[in-house]
Amino acid sequence: MPAKKIAAPFYERLALTLLGFLALGYLIIVGKDILDPLIFGFIFAILLLPVSNFLEKKLRLPRSMSSLASILLLVALVGGILYLVGSQISNLANDWPMLKSQVSQSIHDLQDWVQSAFHINAAKQLKYVDDASKKIMESGTDVVSTAFGAISSLMIFYVFIMIFTFFILLYRRLLLRFIIWVFRDENSAVVMDIVENIQSIMRQYILGLLLEMFIVASVAITVFLLIGIKYAALLGIIVGLFNIIPYIGIFTALLLSTIITFATGNIGKTVTVAVSVIVIHAVDANFLLPTIVGSKVRLNALISFIGIILGEMIWGLSGMFLSIPVIAIFKIIFDRIESLKPWGYLLGGDYESNKKAAEKLKVE
Repeated sequence: MPAKKIAAPFYERLALTLLGFLALGYLIIVGKDILDPLIFGFIFAILLLPVSNFLEKKLRLPRSMSSLASILLLVALVGGILYLVGSQISNLANDWPMLKSQVSQSIHDLQDWVQSAFHINAAKQLKYVDDASKKIMESGTDVVSTAFGAISSLMIFYVFIMIFTFFILLYRRLLLRFIIWVFRDENSAVVMDIVENIQSIMRQYILGLLLEMFIVASVAITVFLLIGIKYAALLGIIVGLFNIIPYIGIFTALLLSTIITFATGNIGKTVTVAVSVIVIHAVDANFLLPTIVGSKVRLNALISFIGIILGEMIWGLSGMFLSIPVIAIFKIIFDRIESLKPWGYLLGGDYESNKKAAEKLKVE
């Protein structure tokens, strides 16, 4: 008679789970240099897979050529966006004398307000500014070298992303067969279901974000043109680009928009731009995001916010971008494995319960 298997007590299973999370977190931090571009490459490969399949099947290109052509199309698209942003920034640089005088006038008005409000005369204020300027100039060489190193690292990071994207597209069938082989043939149906759902949902999520970014940028540009902002196109693109960063992006877009508007306009226009950015973000968060991106990647707001903070703590800005897609991938996996379904429910939460209840009422 086979011995009856004794289940481990809850505290033991909880301790093992926490140890597993700690070990996973440590490995993620240590392996940042390779995991960061690898995950970006994986997401870009999912996005470019239909393009690569089209080039391979319809145009009869070899898989290596179709993968390379797909990446070149992506680089051309990103290059076009960067060129558009760069042209707007160059226009801003051309108006530097006007901006300098505007900023000087704004600083003079600010000095008058500080003197009347805090009773600090202009001489003391100028002394504070001169001291700060000297400190900045003394550290100028360090700032330039740090900036150069950051730009070089960023370019290398983008190159690695493109390399990983190419190889994932090139060896996609090998990787899929490996995954099926690892989890055995009897689990192949579940594995294929997970892989297909990750592909469709990630593609839907990314394309939805791009469409949302385009709509938000277009609306922002239109609103800024109606207000009469000089660099309406640049500010609209900034609002659209930073809008794809959940929660924190709105504050960055708001800060940059108000600074540029303050340097090129007056207080009234600055306040109007700030209110417009907040209203656009509110409409986007409550109407555009649920409609365009869809409910399939709907995550618990608390989990999403915690994920963004942890992503920034672990991997910085790229971690903030990757946090939501990675959590969505884990949710897809958890929802299809019986023992992990409670974790999938935690990531989705009450939204899924309300959805199931609504479907039940509809059937009845």
